[in-house]
Amino acid sequence: MAAVRSVLVVGGGAAGCATAIQLARAGVAVDLVEVKNDVTAVGSGITLQGNALRVLRDLGVYDHVAAVGYGFDTLGLRAPDDTVLVEMPDAKTGGPDLPATVGARRADLARVLVGRAQEVGAKLRFGTTVETLAQDGAGVDVAFSDGSTGRYDLVVGADGVRSHVRSLIGVEVDVAPLGMGIWRVFTPRPAGIERTDLYYHGACYIAGYCPTGEDSIYAYLVEDAQDRSGLSPEEQLEVMRGLAAQYHGPWDDIRALMTDAARVNYTWFEWHVLDRPWHRGRVVLIGDAAHSCPPTLAQGAAQALEDAAVLAEVLLDADRLDGSVLDTFTDRRLPRARTVVENSVQLSRWLLDHVTDADVPGLMGRTAALLSQRP
Repeated sequence: MAAVRSVLVVGGGAAGCATAIQLARAGVAVDLVEVKNDVTAVGSGITLQGNALRVLRDLGVYDHVAAVGYGFDTLGLRAPDDTVLVEMPDAKTGGPDLPATVGARRADLARVLVGRAQEVGAKLRFGTTVETLAQDGAGVDVAFSDGSTGRYDLVVGADGVRSHVRSLIGVEVDVAPLGMGIWRVFTPRPAGIERTDLYYHGACYIAGYCPTGEDSIYAYLVEDAQDRSGLSPEEQLEVMRGLAAQYHGPWDDIRALMTDAARVNYTWFEWHVLDRPWHRGRVVLIGDAAHSCPPTLAQGAAQALEDAAVLAEVLLDADRLDGSVLDTFTDRRLPRARTVVENSVQLSRWLLDHVTDADVPGLMGRTAALLSQRP
């Protein structure tokens, strides 16, 4: 007997869908609500490293993600003039039988996860969120934005870095800007791009790209954080094209394909880690609601998926829900998530401070060793 019989998941991203899949296929009645009308219509690309792929395989969706994405096992480092500095095997943190990395369209990943959640019996509602939560010792009464209500054994807040659930349970956290901004663009895949290459120095801190399918990539440029909100989409495209012009080789082909302003996105690097506990009574926070990191280690989705896997495991292993069950979840996840966030922030700060003798290989090696272990 699982510790819960009915669960509400708030948020239809990776953390929310993965939680819904794990619990629903074990026989738990799961409702999932998502404020957006369509989670498959947003985002550009995503980099999924081995530890994320391991969770996706456990969810029964890895083959689908691999089919719509693009897997590779090496990483390249280049200078702005396209001089290849290093070509190296990337760490296979999911084990030897999975690629080191799969790049995918965010929309495709969302479509696969949503489909799997529905297939195993979770009930999904889009364009809906939580208005109020009222809990007692036996459950949580929920009022939804569509006027409906429900009562659940547990509510899972998987609703992102600006979590509404987090605010409803009175948890305050400082989501801090790091001082970097990232331009992202989604384009057709030029011939010859078969892995991620990272270009350092030049006009930006990092210029990189990741294949996301047989005919697509997403590319990104990291600069000092600036207020770009006043730019029109066309002006944003021109700014990104100007920065991309400082890099050559495949970037020359990418720049030529950067013609659709609607495919350009600009955000700032932010980070936070919620201290323990990650729950208040029968409401628990996971994914970006509990921790977020800059994308320097490409671990945001992976850590969210790991949260979902561990939360489902502790709930299904217990026969009743009490504070100790959710404390066990926090105890297992907080140290690992904090380390990943801190290492991601450290890599960013070394770049911001122009540190030339930073032990990047050592930090990357320690992180890969940690992530190679199951959470």
